[in-house]
Order: sequence, then C-alpha cells, then structure tokens
Amino acid sequence: MSKSLSLLAAGLAAALIGAALPAAAEAPTSIRIAGNFSSNSKHVDNIEKPFFTALPTTTGLKLEVNYNPMDVVGVKAQDALRLLRSGAFDVMSVQIGMASRDDPFFEGLDLIGVSTNMVDLKKAVESYREAFDKRLQEKFNAKVLTLWPFGPQVFYCNAPIKSLEDMKGLKIRSFTPSMAALIQTLGATPVTLQFSEVYPALQRGVANCGVTSPTSGNSGKWPEVTNHFLPLSVSGSVQGHFMNLDYWKKFSPAEQAKIAAAFKTMEDQMWALAVTANEDAANCNIGKEPCKEGTKAGMTLVEVSAADQKKLDDAVTKVVLPIWKEACNRVDPGCSETWNKTVGAARGFKID
Repeated sequence: MSKSLSLLAAGLAAALIGAALPAAAEAPTSIRIAGNFSSNSKHVDNIEKPFFTALPTTTGLKLEVNYNPMDVVGVKAQDALRLLRSGAFDVMSVQIGMASRDDPFFEGLDLIGVSTNMVDLKKAVESYREAFDKRLQEKFNAKVLTLWPFGPQVFYCNAPIKSLEDMKGLKIRSFTPSMAALIQTLGATPVTLQFSEVYPALQRGVANCGVTSPTSGNSGKWPEVTNHFLPLSVSGSVQGHFMNLDYWKKFSPAEQAKIAAAFKTMEDQMWALAVTANEDAANCNIGKEPCKEGTKAGMTLVEVSAADQKKLDDAVTKVVLPIWKEACNRVDPGCSETWNKTVGAARGFKID
C-alpha cells in the first residue's frame, strides 16, 4: 500500500473511532436555585443572594443564574429533597430537619439536645458529613455543598411562661421529628410549620410558641407576635445547600473543585453569622444593649434554670435518642451504629 493510501486509511479509522465515542459533555450554561426563606433576611439578603449572583465570577463558569427564595417560588421545605431528586431545581437550600421526614438518617446530624452550642455542633456536623453526603447521593441523587446552622434554637412564646413546666398544654411550632418528641415530652402539642408560616400562626393562635434562632426570630419579626423569650438552646437547626447529582456530574473535575471551593466560602460565612449574630439578636429581643444589628423589642426574658436544662438532658437520653433509633433503624439497620461511630463519638453519646 502506498504511503498516501496508508495515511488516508489511518485518517478514516481515526474518524470512525471518533464518531463512535460520545461527545464530551458540556458544562451547563444556566443554574436554577431555590434559596432560603426570604424572611431570613440576614442569611438571604446579606449572604446567599450575593453569593449566587457572583457565582459566575467567583468560579469563572459561564452560568446564567436564576435565583429565588423558596417561598417566592412556592416551595415547601419538606418537599426539598424530592424536588432536588427530580431535577426541578439544580441547587436548593434545604432545611434538613423538615426534609428528614423523607429519611430519618439525615436528622442524625442535629438531634434535639445533642449539640446545643456551635462548638459541639461543628464537631457533630464534620463527623457526620461523609456519611450524610453518601446517603444523600444514593437516595436523593444530590450532592452536599454546604452544611451550616442558623444558630441556637430557642423559644419565643405569646403565653406567660416561667420555665419548661409552663409549656404543658401549649401548641409549639416544631420542624423536626425529634423536636416534636421533645415537645410531647413537655406535655405540649407540636405543630409542624415551616418558617414562613410561623408569624401568622403565632398571630392567630394556631401556635403559642415557636422555636428558632434569636437571629431568625428577630429578623422574622416574631417579637411582634410573642412576648416571652426563653433562650434554652435545643439544637442548631442545620441547613444545607445541595446540588442535583446529574447536574453536578456535567462539570469537569476542575470545575467541580471551583464550585466546591466557592460554596465552602459561603458555608464559612453562614457559620460565622450563627456564632456572632445571635447574641446581638437575643439582646435586641429583650431590649438590652448592645443591640446593633437587630430590631429592638421588649420581650420578657425567661431565665434558663438548672431544672430546665436537666429536663432537656433527660429527654435526650430517655426519649429523643430511642425514638430516633427506632425510626432510623427501621429504614436502615445500620443507622444507629453509623451514628454512634460519628456524631455519638464526637459528642460523647451512645445509642444502646
């Protein structure tokens, strides 16, 4: 065969091989985001929205950003994981406690009474992150990009209370199964409400108390419809930003690294806000100085007593952990064992 024919044959073979190979997937050119509730203004207006607006610049990716808070697009917090799995959104801000009704494993990150300050919560989150991400990918086709807390979850009430004993007979807003278990232990009735529903519920008497962070409650104007503030922290209300896994896989490894690094920056900002903003907001709730960032109100401070703290601690070991173990092991026999090796070991708890 002549040299020219050999070159022609080689060129045809290469062309045929190239035609047989799938074309390299191109990175997406748009991103659909359902963010946090708009009433959480410090998180949404100061951190989340600016982050997503700047995402094309910070990552160097040519993305057209379509961002809206979840209440603006009519998304219910408890539906987030299913919507993410279906691909209705590419990225969602997920209230893990609400979404854990689809899988109790996820609530193991922040069970009521286990991690009641930000240092302990950070240990719990980091110990559980890998197992959490693995399960999220397997069951909901989604990837963890951030895990962060709103801050200590405390009580706002429009009924005159002096301690946890006075919760008996009241209707209290709940947003996680373990929180509902605690509320029932107190002799109260849990009312499941997402954040955007709480203000009108407190205003109309659908709920007597609500549980949220000082910052979220203050920015959400809860002091307008409540008058007693009990700063007994029961959890951290961990949230997450998750990406649809099919969408994530369309990016190259180098692009994925840029995205992960950008989201890590936002996660750090959210943790910093949880640590720094809540003391100021708690002061603002009761009209105390310094109150620099929040709206000053005149709520009555209910001092946290040793008896209240013991009641919470007893509820964790006698009610919260056993109920969660039963629910989680029902869907995954190894659930409580995984928790013991991660969060339990980090926090000094063990589920028998």
